[in-house]
Amino acid sequence: MTGRQKSVVVIGGGPGGYESALVAAQLGAAVTIVERDGLGGAAVLTDCVPSKTLIATSDFMSRFKAAGRLGVHFEGHEEDQHAEAHITEVNTRVLKLAKAQSYDIRAQVESVGCRVVHGSASIVDSSTVRLVRQDAEPEEIKADVILLAVGTTPRVMESAMPDGERILTWQQIYDLKKLPEHMIVVGSGVTGAELAHAYLGLGSKVTLVSSRDRVLPGEDADAATVIENVFRRRGMQVLNRSRAQSAVRDGDKVTVTLEDGRTVEGSHALLAVGSIPQTKGIGLEEVGVDLTPSGHISVDRVSRTSVPGIYAAGDCTGVLPLASVAAMQGRIAMAHALGDAVAPLNLRGVCANIFTDPEIATVGYSQADVDEGRIEARVVTLPLSTNPRAKMRNIKDGFVKLIVRPGSNTIVGGVVVAPQASELIYPIGLAVQNRLTVDQMAQTFSVYPSMTGSIAEAARRLHQSEI
Repeated sequence: MTGRQKSVVVIGGGPGGYESALVAAQLGAAVTIVERDGLGGAAVLTDCVPSKTLIATSDFMSRFKAAGRLGVHFEGHEEDQHAEAHITEVNTRVLKLAKAQSYDIRAQVESVGCRVVHGSASIVDSSTVRLVRQDAEPEEIKADVILLAVGTTPRVMESAMPDGERILTWQQIYDLKKLPEHMIVVGSGVTGAELAHAYLGLGSKVTLVSSRDRVLPGEDADAATVIENVFRRRGMQVLNRSRAQSAVRDGDKVTVTLEDGRTVEGSHALLAVGSIPQTKGIGLEEVGVDLTPSGHISVDRVSRTSVPGIYAAGDCTGVLPLASVAAMQGRIAMAHALGDAVAPLNLRGVCANIFTDPEIATVGYSQADVDEGRIEARVVTLPLSTNPRAKMRNIKDGFVKLIVRPGSNTIVGGVVVAPQASELIYPIGLAVQNRLTVDQMAQTFSVYPSMTGSIAEAARRLHQSEI
């Protein structure tokens, strides 16, 4: 970069924010990151990292319950043979891990010369940001580029206001001192399904209230059916087509009332009914940044807002609520703003995962795209029940699904439902991103026995002879 050093101000230190800061510093800019709670943002401190750590603990508990089916038994009296989750110790570890991750991120951005400001910020005009800190006077700084990565906050219901003790958002569960006796989870999207699975595995009775026909309504229908069946088999009560009207606390009990008049009584209620962008009161409307009716920041595929010099990344844009997408948006924004080579955001190559047990991982076009005529494709689904490695690990639920274009046989989508599907989706993601054919995948050696062998087998089944 030649000429005057450009200045960049990043508002929000989540994945979209800190990843953009790293790129900007690499490209020679002077970077200031403003973060209210800590580097890593909600993704690291109260959402993705803590929830997946909690789920990992739950999954570890589940292994004890399955040990007998593998011929492994605990010694001693039968009535004493059980594992128990101590929720205060679990939550202490969860928050300690999140704090350590935040510290590592801060060390990384500071090591490349970024200035980190603990406080809040608002936009004065397209090149001026106002910083507010507890330990200093308000400060206005000039910026050639402003990047907004302000994230979202849990949506709440006026008839079910969280109290942080019995009625909770997903950001408040890590303050629990006792494992819920009966957790009522309101909302069956990704967050609701994941946390319902977590508390069931930790030993709570769980009721999942779903307003739709099935859990995970936005996911592959075959995959969602597998998860719902597993939930029910393990003892979870799943209430489909049951929209919550209110949640009321009475002492150590919570009553959730459904719109049809039915009630569910438990010890705790967890609200997982979506999120809202934190875009109010930071000067966006005043400087002309376009917002959607939901309050999200409108951006194009290189993360530009409607105001030159102002970019946005992450959940506040409403593009796709994934940390990986936020980070990519931030990196693209800085490359574009500072004159580096850049390719617009391509969501077809995004690998996404739901951390239930089994996990659901997806990439590219979906079964719904095929069924609804958005793409012409051939599909094969291979159950994991025939996979030798799955049999060894006592895995009975799950499948591999590949979606390919006819004629060219290029792989354009895939679904994996399996333990650690988040790891197994990567070869399919590589195929989608690089337009590999089923024959190229089928002719690549897989380990025997392995779970990836089912991916290769699914590809072989999609081979079309030219004869």
